Amino acid sequence: MDRYSWYREQGISREVFDLSEMAMQKTQKARAGIELVREKRQLEMLAAFKSAGVSESAFTFKTGYGYDDLGRDQTEAVLARAFGAEDALVRLQFNSGTQVLVTCLRALLVPGDELLIATGKPYDSLLPTLGQPPAHASRLSLTARGVQIRQADLLPGGEPDLDRIRSMVGPSTRLVYVQKSRGYSERPALLNEDIRRIAQTVKEVEPKAIVFVDHCYAEFVEPAEPLASGADLIAGSLIKNPGSGIAPGGGYVAGQAGLIEEIGEAMTAVGVGRHVGPSLGMTRLLLQGLYFAPTVVAASMQGAVHLASLFSLAGYQVFPSAGEERGDIVQLVRLGSQEKLELFCRAIQAASPVDAFVTPIPGPMPGYDCDIIMASGSFIQGSTIELSADGPIRPPYDAFVQGGLTFDHARLGAMKALEAVGADA
Repeated sequence: MDRYSWYREQGISREVFDLSEMAMQKTQKARAGIELVREKRQLEMLAAFKSAGVSESAFTFKTGYGYDDLGRDQTEAVLARAFGAEDALVRLQFNSGTQVLVTCLRALLVPGDELLIATGKPYDSLLPTLGQPPAHASRLSLTARGVQIRQADLLPGGEPDLDRIRSMVGPSTRLVYVQKSRGYSERPALLNEDIRRIAQTVKEVEPKAIVFVDHCYAEFVEPAEPLASGADLIAGSLIKNPGSGIAPGGGYVAGQAGLIEEIGEAMTAVGVGRHVGPSLGMTRLLLQGLYFAPTVVAASMQGAVHLASLFSLAGYQVFPSAGEERGDIVQLVRLGSQEKLELFCRAIQAASPVDAFVTPIPGPMPGYDCDIIMASGSFIQGSTIELSADGPIRPPYDAFVQGGLTFDHARLGAMKALEAVGADA
């Protein structure tokens, strides 16, 4: 069979197809390693469903307050078991990963507490809540509430500065915040081993300090989650890795049971806590998304590895490289110009199953200090486990690519993007 003919019909030249075939050969070992992680995590997910006693009766429709919502309780039990957590909150009422993170910070920090950010500048969208510049001043920010915020920058190579962290942790340090993914930066995503070293350093100085990991884009990427490496709490969004492009929305928090109870009260009200929050008939979708997550994440990661190799062969800088160990699903491609960044994102959009006819253009986005261009032709709005690409309109004009429900889609998107921007001169 002439495989190239399938891609020619999708607008792929012979030159780009051959380069993609070369990338496939060069990444066999890396993709095989991803497959081993997938196999382990998928078997563990099945065991989590069985342990939680998931039943068809859990798919019933709960409304109103959501008292005694069996489906919600079973979903939280599955996620807690799959993530190695004592307990978990999994709620549709969380609208974004940022909202989940902010809820946790507001729950666990009171005036006089200190928050130590151990991984340098966090996501732009979190800065307003922290009260950090260039965010506008708000009396709802943590600093306005009397929380002290300190920041330990990463070392030049992107590793945690353990000596600096050790010197900054003290009796007032209530919470140490760790961002696992790269965000809009060149620095590498952290590995669980990095988190283990951070947690060990923190606990040596202040055993009661909470190590809290922003886990967005990183679920099911490694053989275990950060809770197995000393983190006390992790949080993320269900329209990223754990939702598989099936969950219609929501977010989760997992970790120590006592902390989960506190966050539950911040999510609703003291004395009410986690007992309210109806599933609204979405339990089956949340559970299906969670069940398929290890396999979908693996497809996404294999797509990222292929893209890294393909664009590297075409002369572009990529972070991480195709053979590097990965801590998240994000792949950075340095394009060097606004024109190429826009062409790249438009090609990813054109390869999408939904809204392929739409032309992405840069525009302002709440929480960011410059225009952003985003390509996301997804079944779930903003679902970054589905193939998407975005980037801030500022030098060096990096495209941040993530997702791909299937490897074939991720591969085609990478090939179309290279067709659009051409090889780097």
